[in-house]
Amino acid sequence: MSLTQFNNETFRSINELADRFSEANPVMVFLAEYMPYALGILVIGYCLTRSNRNRLMIVFAIMSCGIAEILGKFAGLAYSHHQPFAELTNVHQLVEHVIDNSFPSDHTIIFFSICTSIWLFRRKEGVIWLLLALCVAFSRVWVGVHYPIDVAAGALIGMISSMVVYKIIPLLPFAKPLMKRYAKSDTKERVENF
Repeated sequence: MSLTQFNNETFRSINELADRFSEANPVMVFLAEYMPYALGILVIGYCLTRSNRNRLMIVFAIMSCGIAEILGKFAGLAYSHHQPFAELTNVHQLVEHVIDNSFPSDHTIIFFSICTSIWLFRRKEGVIWLLLALCVAFSRVWVGVHYPIDVAAGALIGMISSMVVYKIIPLLPFAKPLMKRYAKSDTKERVENF
């Protein structure tokens, strides 16, 4: 079985759930279309806390997201295809979307880069956000605007960029003084041992 055939068949098996379990469609539409607003509120909420560690986490998350988006653009230049609703017949398209390069999924890149950064700083609540990122990725296939390979690539790009930022930034000469300034006394040891 070729990768294209596997991708198409996997897309069909997920997208057909929109017909078989139509009562779940409003939830999937919400996840696919409106969860980025909830993520934005989360980011603002973490920034407004008095925790310098939370602010540092969001700085890392935003840097990771920016790098991931750039990597996603390069990945889109190397490989491209249109959305499933533009290429296949009988697709359950539940949300409006312009026809452009579907690879990789920007929504998935954003969610996985930010949610992985949260997980790296806050393991327990980060798991919840990673599960939410997974739900958003799944919903993008359910509503008919992405293939599974689009969301898998987006997740991989987002996660790798977050892990690289988390490991590399503290090693840069200018970063350690800034991180110490942001970090509370109970996290200074962690910053020094990054």
